[in-house]
Amino acid sequence: MDVRTLCLGILALGDASGYEIKKMVAEGSFSFFSEASYGSIYPSLTRLTEEGFVTCEFFSQDKRPDKKIYSLTEKGRLALTEELRRDPGPDKNRSEFLAALLFAEAVSPDRIQNLVEERIDEHRMKIRSLQKLLDEAMSPASHFVINYGIAMQKAALDYLEHHQASLIKKIIAAGPTE
Repeated sequence: MDVRTLCLGILALGDASGYEIKKMVAEGSFSFFSEASYGSIYPSLTRLTEEGFVTCEFFSQDKRPDKKIYSLTEKGRLALTEELRRDPGPDKNRSEFLAALLFAEAVSPDRIQNLVEERIDEHRMKIRSLQKLLDEAMSPASHFVINYGIAMQKAALDYLEHHQASLIKKIIAAGPTE
């Protein structure tokens, strides 16, 4: 999903500041399926405002810059609906971790073991984070998406836990490295 559509979707859930949108994308439930960068959210909000898809209201704050609150317009709601009618395309499964494992024979078994253990810890952390988000989920669709994310994380965790020993044995059997 592009940043523009992501912003429209978040604003369909309720008014938000750019900071709140950034936080949802970086730390909230959106972080598990979106790679929108901080540097892309504000320009998207500016363009959406210029196009009339969102409005922006300024609120004064003591000793801080004005706070901008974005709201979805009817035109924006229609644009979101139109965008969501399109097929989302295939999932993108790019992984630097898997790329590193593809060339595992080039480094020591200890290094690979550490990489796998770190990834196992990451999956456990993501599962805990997603489980916390279930308490905050507002709709049946939110629950479905979060549970889907949990299932994906658990599947990856299970695979790594059950196959890491055989990977290390095969790397050792392949011969010395480093």
